[in-house]
Amino acid sequence: MSDAFTERLRLIRFRRKREHSRFRDELRIIPKWLVVMCLLLYILALIIGFSVNHYGFETNGPVFPGDESLRHDPELSYFELGGVITLGAVALSILFFSFGYVYRDAKRRGMNPGLWTLLVLLLSGGYFFIGFIIYLLVREPLPFTCPQCSASVNARFNFCPNCKCNLHPACPQCQREVSDTDKFCPYCATELAHPKPAPAA
Repeated sequence: MSDAFTERLRLIRFRRKREHSRFRDELRIIPKWLVVMCLLLYILALIIGFSVNHYGFETNGPVFPGDESLRHDPELSYFELGGVITLGAVALSILFFSFGYVYRDAKRRGMNPGLWTLLVLLLSGGYFFIGFIIYLLVREPLPFTCPQCSASVNARFNFCPNCKCNLHPACPQCQREVSDTDKFCPYCATELAHPKPAPAA
């Protein structure tokens, strides 16, 4: 891994510290239509599975899970079938939800939503959601509000295009980005002099 890529990841993680989103708020990004579709598909799978199993009991055909001893215990057979369908539905729903989340989240972060969704799609499933993990590691920080003029600015900007406020102050000694609340540089221990806020008129 190159030094430039490592430094970029460090900057992304540093600038994402401004985000204070909760897990519940992140779940709301998933499209509602996708949640409804997964729920309807789950109900449809239960209806089809139970119907096929019921037909097997009525016609003395094969029943789930193929154990002939369960032919005299249909309740247990339906319970096991429902459990298998539920586990499969949960796994597929998590996969579909990750696609919907990546598309919406990439769009609000100014990234290419279609390209990132395709990448997550290609690297998920058989690769144990590695595409989704990669996305979470390298995604851009969210736009935030300028502390001086309250304008919405891109996380990549170093200065506010509206008021020229320094959005990402750097250490004067090592030129690495520091936080607004740091009194000393965490990399070279240089004392940081933050500008005092202007007095209210």
